[in-house]
Amino acid sequence: MSVQIARRHLLRYVAIAVLAAVATAAAQTQATTITGAGATFPYPIYSRWFDEYTKRTPQVQFSYQSIGSGGGIRQLTDEFVFFGATDAPMLEEELLAAPARIVHIPTVVGAVVPVYNVPGVPRGLKFTGTLLADMFLGRITNWNDPAIARVNEGIVLPPLEITPVFRADSSGTSYVWSDFLSKVSPEWRRQVGANRLSTVPHGLSVKGGSEGVSGTVTQTRGAIGYVELTYAVRNGLATGAVQNSAGEFVRASVESIKAAANAAVGRMPRDLRVSITNAPGNGAYPATSFTWMLLYENGDRRRSRLMVDFLKWALSDGQAMAPELGYAPLPPAIVTLATEALGKIKT
Repeated sequence: MSVQIARRHLLRYVAIAVLAAVATAAAQTQATTITGAGATFPYPIYSRWFDEYTKRTPQVQFSYQSIGSGGGIRQLTDEFVFFGATDAPMLEEELLAAPARIVHIPTVVGAVVPVYNVPGVPRGLKFTGTLLADMFLGRITNWNDPAIARVNEGIVLPPLEITPVFRADSSGTSYVWSDFLSKVSPEWRRQVGANRLSTVPHGLSVKGGSEGVSGTVTQTRGAIGYVELTYAVRNGLATGAVQNSAGEFVRASVESIKAAANAAVGRMPRDLRVSITNAPGNGAYPATSFTWMLLYENGDRRRSRLMVDFLKWALSDGQAMAPELGYAPLPPAIVTLATEALGKIKT
């Protein structure tokens, strides 16, 4: 009897050990979901990255809410999400209000473009920065205004009322747009300034991020708005060429975005928060910006490690996916700085 009892005990211990090993293996292979929220500007490339990375690393899943840069900063500060995303670097007061130190990691470079709906008028109208500012401020109210005609010689412009369309949410796209206009228009700088929340005095304030602006411009004769280049291409919107600091009228493209980003090489601050709108140099598109992911230096170690691994991949292999979606990859020198910044995150 004692031998049989011993055998049963042994079999029981073996069964328990096997179940424990299976449970441990299941826990190790179970996917970890990393939550984030923020900018609509980089959503197309982030969505692509998340899908591609999860195929390679199925134990990591991402849940990202495209709610605008301001919303992403708020949710990160309130610790509702693990990472934030913004096209407007956090302000000093926002960094101080956060419960711990936050690291800015630039990911790609993109452009905000003027989009318009003027039947019978060709794509590629030319705009100076002051002209755009005056149209959004209501100082120019009709598409056949002489100020628009002067920079678009030979184009017949209709007597159609201009309807500005802008973001209702706290938006990094709005920040890039208003930051550029603040640098070239004293009146814009005085009335609106460079900020994420548009205070344009008239026009249509729309929800739904860049998709909302795109849809409203598409449906509104005489409308002019601003969206990230990818949204303009995806929705088939007419886009304009914008005068840069060198006096050239430049269309947004991967090459003209790269030219603006290269102006930041050698002058990036240590915290990587920088504006590159109205960048100097030939061929640079003026309403260009880096976009950043935001992480706490000292967050949950497991998720931090997974997020750092993901960002190292995004800063290397992921950069090759940027051009097909209308973004420019980071200049190599900026990739080096961003990779070094990842070293601040405790894993």
